[in-house]
Amino acid sequence: MIVRSHRVVLPDGERPASIHIAHGTIHRIAAYDDVGADPAVHDAGDLVVSPGLVDTHVHVNEPGRTEWEGFDTATRAAAAGGVTTIVDMPLNSVPATTTVPALAAKRSAARGRCHVDVAFWGGLVPGHTAELDGLIDAGVRGFKCFLVPSGVDEFPSVDESDLRAAMPILARRGAPLLVHAESPRHIADCGTRIADLISDANRPANRRGNPPANPPANPQSEFRNPQYLRYLSSRPPEAERAAIQMMAQLAREFAARTHIVHVACSEAVDEIVRAKAAGAPITAETCPHYLTFAAEEIVDGATEFKCAPPIREAVHRDALWRGLSNGALDLVATDHSPAPPAMKPRGDFLTAWGGIASLELSLAAVWTGAAGSRGFQPSDLARWLSAAPARLAGLDGRKGRIAAGFDADLVAWDPTAEREIDPSRLEQRHKLTPYAGRRLRGAVRTTFLRGERVWDDGRLSEERRGRLL
Repeated sequence: MIVRSHRVVLPDGERPASIHIAHGTIHRIAAYDDVGADPAVHDAGDLVVSPGLVDTHVHVNEPGRTEWEGFDTATRAAAAGGVTTIVDMPLNSVPATTTVPALAAKRSAARGRCHVDVAFWGGLVPGHTAELDGLIDAGVRGFKCFLVPSGVDEFPSVDESDLRAAMPILARRGAPLLVHAESPRHIADCGTRIADLISDANRPANRRGNPPANPPANPQSEFRNPQYLRYLSSRPPEAERAAIQMMAQLAREFAARTHIVHVACSEAVDEIVRAKAAGAPITAETCPHYLTFAAEEIVDGATEFKCAPPIREAVHRDALWRGLSNGALDLVATDHSPAPPAMKPRGDFLTAWGGIASLELSLAAVWTGAAGSRGFQPSDLARWLSAAPARLAGLDGRKGRIAAGFDADLVAWDPTAEREIDPSRLEQRHKLTPYAGRRLRGAVRTTFLRGERVWDDGRLSEERRGRLL
């Protein structure tokens, strides 16, 4: 078949083109009118045709916590949002993906249930260094670790000694290490022991990132939600900065690829700039919610906004956009982290689960902030949401670009269409979202997976076409 548009986003820029597809692969890129008499032409007109999105930070939670989110609903949401490949995080499923048998259980749970392609990260936890080679051989794309409690008992955090044992192995195998980079010492300095971040009373619910009981207030800020200010103050920017500084030093020492997930503050961006200038093999991401929301706007009781690190003040949001513009931040990933609404009780920021589900909305949320006064183009989104994530996961030989030899993963979308987000119409399992009622620009019309239309005209058109990578 052939897909053509007046606005095809290619590696060297946006222009009219026709994409010729054979057996699920892009055969060649030609002029817009170079379609002959082929009847199998999808003419997208003036819609933007971009490479399918690659989301490298998705918590599917199946098996073990499928009631939070499973492969069926997560990959439905992905297809609806133009995401053609996800890389699943090793938590919060049970078992966590920290051993080869656990990876086999994860793949068994996913097989035959996916509407887009799925790859897997492994987990780095204390005492499991001997598992790393086997997991790489079994197909994981790299490893995720936490420097602070993850919120689930089966995925404990690592310290510097654990990292020093693991990073030489990862360097030898060329596998990236993805790091939840918050320093436990700096969070503990806010008035609590780090072990108290998850109280015994909340352990059965496995709620992530509970704050201390009496964190310092910030009298300089005016907030609509004093309780959110307490949570925000419990995880200060210094915790991010200090953790990134340590990881940059280790990355240089071991020449190990290191990726900082969900950067949320200006201090972290500055530290990443310094690390890259010093030659550290380090990359970093931020998330749509950090680029969209600001702490000052969060109203009383709105626990749907809780995540870790927290959504910070508008000045930090502006710094994240600058970081994307100047290359300090390499990509945008959702950190899609769903949970049942009962785990985010309204008004209770102290016990609410820390996670935001936004897999379906990433393109629209990022485009809404990127377009207009900031002056970014669809080619910028293709770099942040497709090419760079594919490169992080080692999939850049087949995913993330519209080029000959690549999988024909495409998204046709209208950059001018606006909609008010109706949570009931989202494909994710649980509909709670901080985007409810927000107007976003950029609407996905058709999602192609290896040349097949898996999402078209607001519905799944081909089911379970996804592969396990």
